[in-house]
Amino acid sequence: MALGKDYARQECSIARALEIVGERWTLLVMRDALYGVRRYNDFLVHLGIPRAVLASRLQTLTEHGLLAKRRYQQSPPRDEYVVTDRGAALWPALRALGQWGREHFDSDPLRYFRHADCGTELGPYGECPACGTAVPLPDVEMVPGPGLDPDPADPVSRALLKPKRLLQPVHIETEPAA
Repeated sequence: MALGKDYARQECSIARALEIVGERWTLLVMRDALYGVRRYNDFLVHLGIPRAVLASRLQTLTEHGLLAKRRYQQSPPRDEYVVTDRGAALWPALRALGQWGREHFDSDPLRYFRHADCGTELGPYGECPACGTAVPLPDVEMVPGPGLDPDPADPVSRALLKPKRLLQPVHIETEPAA
C-alpha cells in the first residue's frame, strides 16, 4: 500500500497541524524565524536546505499565515519573512520538542531560554520560576550553551552565538573585503 500524501482520513488536530508543519525542514524554518532569521539567503545558508525546498516551505508557511512577507528593498525587490501571531503560537510546541531532544539526545545544552527581565531560565512550560509569570515570546532571551560550536562556518550561526531576544532580527556582520 502506497503512503498517502495527506492525512485527510484522520480526524485529529495533530494530523491537521502536520498538513502544514509536518514536512521535513518546516519546523526548522519556523525555529529559525522565531530566532530572528528573516531573509531567504540567511535561511538558505543557516539550514543548508535546497533552494526549491526552502521556497516551497516559505510559500506554504506564508499561505497558512505563520509567516508574512514584508518588502525590505525595492530595487531589486527583496522580501523578508516575519513571524505572525499564528506562527508565534507554534513556540510552545517547538520549545517542548527542543526540550525533549535536549533531555534525551544532547549531552551539553545548545541554547538556554531565559526571561530577559530577570535572567532566569524558563521553566518547562515557558514560565519564569523567579517571577511566577508566563513569559511572552518577545521577552524570551536566547543564550548560547556549551554544546554550540564556538566557531561556526556560516554567518547566521555566528550571529546566533550572541544572546538575543526571540523574534528580533538576526544581525549578520559582513566580513571585510580582503
